[in-house]
Amino acid sequence: MKKFMALILALSMTLALVACGGGSKPAESAPAPAPATDAAAPSTDAAPAPADDANLTATQKIIKEAEGMTMEELAKKAIEESNGQTLYGVGNSSRGKSALPLFIEYLQTIDPSYKLEFDWQQPKNNKIFDQLTANSQKATGTFAVTLIQDGNQIESKMVQTGILDTFIPKEWAEANGVDAATYEGYLPLQTLNKVFMYNCTGSKTFDNVWDFVADGEHGQFMDIDSEIVGKNFLYMLTEDTYAGWLKEAFDKLSADEQAYFQPTIKAMETDASDLGLGPNGAYALAWIKLWVGSYNAVTDDGPICKNLTDKSATDQFGLLVYSKLRSVEETASASVNNVKVAAYQDGYEGIGGYGYCHYMFVPDNSPLPWTACAFIAYITCTVDGFSAWGKDMGGYSSNPTVAAGTEEKFGHSQGGMAEDGVTVEYPNKNDRGYDWWTTTGKLVLEDPEYCADAAFTVGSWIEMLDKYSAG
Repeated sequence: MKKFMALILALSMTLALVACGGGSKPAESAPAPAPATDAAAPSTDAAPAPADDANLTATQKIIKEAEGMTMEELAKKAIEESNGQTLYGVGNSSRGKSALPLFIEYLQTIDPSYKLEFDWQQPKNNKIFDQLTANSQKATGTFAVTLIQDGNQIESKMVQTGILDTFIPKEWAEANGVDAATYEGYLPLQTLNKVFMYNCTGSKTFDNVWDFVADGEHGQFMDIDSEIVGKNFLYMLTEDTYAGWLKEAFDKLSADEQAYFQPTIKAMETDASDLGLGPNGAYALAWIKLWVGSYNAVTDDGPICKNLTDKSATDQFGLLVYSKLRSVEETASASVNNVKVAAYQDGYEGIGGYGYCHYMFVPDNSPLPWTACAFIAYITCTVDGFSAWGKDMGGYSSNPTVAAGTEEKFGHSQGGMAEDGVTVEYPNKNDRGYDWWTTTGKLVLEDPEYCADAAFTVGSWIEMLDKYSAG
């Protein structure tokens, strides 16, 4: 085992050195949608030298110019470029299809004669990377814009290869207190959270994150090989901060509960050392091993939510997108009140779930780069533009101005305000917000750079684990 892990470590170092050039902007963690005054201003002393325009592609030159333009200026460019044409987009979220008509309506306030047809595709089973790679082989691509998740594969397959370019809207940069020209990272549209929920129609409770990997438990979860952000969640658990959260939660268990997990933790100490993990790495590997060996793979978060909110699912639990609660139809057997969000319960210890981003990119061979930039600016810099996503709890705009406006409009902290302002009947829908989830709620946040590194080490280790099969 030790020789194998040493080989994996060496391979990861080699691949990391090979992958050092490429895309338009290197990856970093997405900025939190906090007030702009909290954002760290870039150091003028360490600002990188301006890019040599001679080395930029045609789309990158347009992006560089667009980053200095207001949204209205971009809108006029988009109208000039795409009036009467068809925009093809591809994304991990179907909401792009909902946002495009709003974008068209916005452009029509500037030019009432503007017309744009559109087609939005949402590939399943992680096929978006294959689709964008195939599209990149054309001199002029089909897709004008993309919304995409999974920071690990974005970095290795899309950015380092030059397939996708990052555009930072002027208003977004100003709201976050950064300089678009020197900003390093992707452009996040939003952070989504997946949270632990359990059916509460019985007497059983889950008051510690280790309860979800206890003997005989089989939580419902989208399989890590079909939705890779779930695997990124496991990678991130080995990062020192999150491994520390697991250790802290373990320390709060009873002596009998600790005794059940101790053999697994002890068995992971060697692997944690071989993988170069921090002092609490064995706790992270133990939790991951037990989770992979016990979770019940379900095809999508929708069916998980439907299953858990039925009164027949007594004592069952899952890790699923928080916003799925919006789609529950209240019946005699199904109700949002049949589940509890674990992190919202008094006395709960440990990780409440994980967060990952939807990122916006312009394909380097986009047929409508100006229109793509204008669309990206519209949905990341206006409440109306973001409303296709912002109408649901559990999705947090990376633009602090839009985040505040979205809460004012939709009242997610009150479960989505009724028209008459009546208090919500379903406390689970009272979203406590990004700031709460990333502090008190202990939400694990995807870091694309960490995930890309861990994919070669922790990822190879995970591939050797036995997975649970309900059959």
